[in-house]
Amino acid sequence: MLDRPAPARALCGLRAIGPVLPRLPGSLSRVGDEQRVGYEEMLARSRAAFEEVPDFTVAVEEEFALLDPATLGLVNRFEELQAAAQETELESHLVGELIASEAEVRTGRCETFPEAAARMGERRAQLRALAEGLGITLSAVGTHPWSPWQDQRIIDTPHYRRNDEILRYVVWRNNTFGLHVHVGVNGPDRAIRVCSALRNYLPELLALSASSPFVEGVFTHLHSARTEIFTRMFPRCGIPDAFAGWDEWEDYVRFLYATGSISEHTQIWWSSRAHLAFPTVEIRICDAQPDIGEARALAALCYALIARVARALDEGEPLPDWPHRLLEENLWRALRYGLSGELIDLERREVVPARARLEQLCQWVLPVAEELGAASWLAVPERNAAERQIARHLEGATMEEIFVEQVRWGERVTG
Repeated sequence: MLDRPAPARALCGLRAIGPVLPRLPGSLSRVGDEQRVGYEEMLARSRAAFEEVPDFTVAVEEEFALLDPATLGLVNRFEELQAAAQETELESHLVGELIASEAEVRTGRCETFPEAAARMGERRAQLRALAEGLGITLSAVGTHPWSPWQDQRIIDTPHYRRNDEILRYVVWRNNTFGLHVHVGVNGPDRAIRVCSALRNYLPELLALSASSPFVEGVFTHLHSARTEIFTRMFPRCGIPDAFAGWDEWEDYVRFLYATGSISEHTQIWWSSRAHLAFPTVEIRICDAQPDIGEARALAALCYALIARVARALDEGEPLPDWPHRLLEENLWRALRYGLSGELIDLERREVVPARARLEQLCQWVLPVAEELGAASWLAVPERNAAERQIARHLEGATMEEIFVEQVRWGERVTG
């Protein structure tokens, strides 16, 4: 069997750092940690935690590429960034994410969405100030346009060493950057039912968030190359199965552990999942966002959607439950054509503009968003990040010129 192509992967120490939300003792909650309790104990603790978690707390995670300021290529300097963050406000909110040319910042648990929106700007500003002090530039699009995956070093933690050993080429290729939203949902059965209902809306969220038409020096003609690289290649990833409640979900998790399919619960990489350590309902489908205003709008929609689905379940409002094969048709349309394309109205069995579908979704969640203070952030942009980049490409701009523009978009921390 061939090993990973040169350069050889160096091993550098990485100290695990703080959680985004209160976590279960002994669980794997920090990206580089390894799970320290048996899965039966973890499942029991997680179920109890979902019984106690308050509704609709929120946290947002954003992943950023670390760049050489002169070339804008990826640079393996996360450990330097982490060392510089020690004894600063950012320290407990900065974590490594697979490769040493990537950094993730977390808002931490927020009681309201306005608090989370403010924290998103603060974390970006803190990370940017730290990076600039080290001569590092940042970007936040779903993929780097040209840096080779062969040049990126996987960070040395138990979690990522294990995933490297299991996934090999699949994990090496995953030089991607996303935005994740965690929301507290009280009640284990209710949380699983919310996750199951979210399946039906994941293509819309992907279409809105698409920001990655370029990768490996190629204009892919996709709006989200990140989804093709990560979501399509990883096991237990993408649109999940639907579960009736906690017992069915727990039986599935237990099956994965008992068969040796997973050794950590975070190896369930689905695009919406119940996070067993925090505990939250997490949406993971979205590309990273260069613009802070669009990042907040995307996070607000994810937050309001989770709350709206929970309320619908509470009130007995019918929700769609489409089969995986039909949702996959819309997921393909979203990653290929993004907001510029069409999605299938599965109830009417006809295609509609993706942008119109997003506007309908915003209207559906609006009453709950207003109640929870998130409505002012809801927006569908005239052009999202992928559309702006593709338009510039069609105008004749080079890949480098287009990426410079995305980096500059990211330098704004208000919006």
